[in-house]
Amino acid sequence: MVLSSADKTNVKAVWSKVQGHLDDYGAETLERMFSVFPQTKTYFSHFDMHHGSTQIRSHGKKVMLALGEAVSHIDDIATALSALSDKHAQILRVDPVNFKLLSHCFLVVVASHYPALFTPDVHVSLDKFLGTVATVLTSKYR
Repeated sequence: MVLSSADKTNVKAVWSKVQGHLDDYGAETLERMFSVFPQTKTYFSHFDMHHGSTQIRSHGKKVMLALGEAVSHIDDIATALSALSDKHAQILRVDPVNFKLLSHCFLVVVASHYPALFTPDVHVSLDKFLGTVATVLTSKYR
């Protein structure tokens, strides 16, 4: 997926709002994913799954920091997330479908917190960006 300059602008605009809430939005995204797609819990059986748990907040922040790294290097996401891609492919072996599910949940979180910002164009841009991130994270599975 090629991100246009408008897509990049839209993604950066959303991220400027999100970046001040990494812990909260990361936890909210993971909690939503675990609730709506319970099969995703498989990789987190050692986590306390209760609302607001330290483990969910901590991992949610890691997810958001990785997305922030991708935003910061939006012109070279593959290089920015190369080590994380290696980890997911070689160590964690997370089902690639989970990245799409997580992306969907993140879109819902963004839309719920910023409904005026979440226009159809912004939705498309974020979806393309998250699709690119998911592709990068699964690229080394092959």
